[in-house]
Amino acid sequence: MSSRIERKIPVTMATQHPDHANVPYWKKNGDAFINTQEEIEECISAFRDLHCQEYMWDWEGKYVDEAVVDKLLSSYYDFFKRIHLGKDVFLTFRLPNIWHEKGYRLARAYMGILTFEDLTADLGFTHPPVFEVILPMTDEAKKLIHLQKTFGQVAQLKHAAFGNRKGIEYLRVIPLIEGISELTGSRKILHDYLELHEKEYGTRPDYLRPFIARSDPPLNAGLVPAVVAAKIALSEYYKFEEESGVPVFPIIGVGSLPFRGGLSPDRVEDFLAEYSGVRTVTIQSAYRYDYPLKDVKRSLQYLNHNLEKGRPRIYSPEEIKEGEVLSELFTKYYQHTVEGLAGMINSFSKNIPQRRERMLHIGLFGYSRGIGGKRLPRAIGFTAVLYSLGVPPELIGTGRGLREAQERGLTHALKGFYHNLEKDLILAGHYLNKENLNFLAKKSAPWRSVKKDVEAIEKFLGRELGPETVEHYLHRNLVSSAYLLYQSGKAPHDRILEAAKIRRSIG
Repeated sequence: MSSRIERKIPVTMATQHPDHANVPYWKKNGDAFINTQEEIEECISAFRDLHCQEYMWDWEGKYVDEAVVDKLLSSYYDFFKRIHLGKDVFLTFRLPNIWHEKGYRLARAYMGILTFEDLTADLGFTHPPVFEVILPMTDEAKKLIHLQKTFGQVAQLKHAAFGNRKGIEYLRVIPLIEGISELTGSRKILHDYLELHEKEYGTRPDYLRPFIARSDPPLNAGLVPAVVAAKIALSEYYKFEEESGVPVFPIIGVGSLPFRGGLSPDRVEDFLAEYSGVRTVTIQSAYRYDYPLKDVKRSLQYLNHNLEKGRPRIYSPEEIKEGEVLSELFTKYYQHTVEGLAGMINSFSKNIPQRRERMLHIGLFGYSRGIGGKRLPRAIGFTAVLYSLGVPPELIGTGRGLREAQERGLTHALKGFYHNLEKDLILAGHYLNKENLNFLAKKSAPWRSVKKDVEAIEKFLGRELGPETVEHYLHRNLVSSAYLLYQSGKAPHDRILEAAKIRRSIG
């Protein structure tokens, strides 16, 4: 079916994910930490220097500059007279999920969206600068409608109270779907939303941008289930488009390391082969700041011109059942092992360098993530810990899962879902430090299980995992030092950071 709509759909979405190791190219003070005030400069640089087409302004679990549009237009007016915000480039708010995090800032985000439009109208701009928001952890369609209804109510109150021009009252909402089961069942969320939207507004939305989380799900289920769930969700969105007639433009949230999605300047073609059919990709901090700037620009230009050409693979109901079996199979090994490692992961995570002004995910200000009853760092910190120990998380549960998948005749199905499986395991395996893993395995049964994973992966690949290049060996030496310093009660921060620079991502 035709997917023609009136607006431009952005391809590359720069985000504020704090996964970079190096100092951003636009910073003059040599400090890799990005404070809230500096995110304005980061945003304009993403638009002007890198030609990213969208920037996610994150209100979820972090401090935020609420005057973002005022500052962008006052400081960079000449740029935005040529490249219009809301027409040529886009600022998209990721809102707090009020069902998981207190809603103190939701009303402030709403008022910002409404007053930004007043400002831009007074300046002679014709498009609202913010008209679309992301709802993280979407699990029910009614929550999307709730945001739209409450925004409309606030818009009407503002107009009644201040009596100025009547502006935007309808807010577009992007469902960010994060859990494995929510992703595989996400076609139902879209159909439910369509039905509720017709009841509430008497019309259907003219398009949807469903957002696949690829970075967070592996924290809870492991590498393979996260890939399988993302591929099923992508297929389901296009089935929804066929059934409903509503065009879909799927977004996928990915980091640079394979565990968090595997999109980096040097692996763009692999990524496009894996996630064909995606229409927008997140360009996180490590992608932008941990690679040579010329490579970053060239790869973004390639994405901007080629992403939309990809055609999705549509999976049959039988294939989806096989995918769900695979997910359950790999998840059981991963979850049981990570629950046993949680104590050490949390302890070691205190040494990981921070890159943004995040709120603590406790009490009134947020929520924690974890497995079973065990709390864990969020995905970037979790990935950083395991790479810094020399045991990439891609390996955990994967070897035993592969062995069982082979025994059950599911290897062909697995390769149908995960095109880059062998490449990703080899890439992650270059950062495996077997000496550290042997030390850890002497003390703990869960680490001994990871050793079994490594052996099974090596058998599956027909090759050993470990360093190959000079950089890989330097990384191995740095994480050996980091582990020994940690064991002796000394701070391993410098080694952790240097290793992160070598692999071009903190986590």
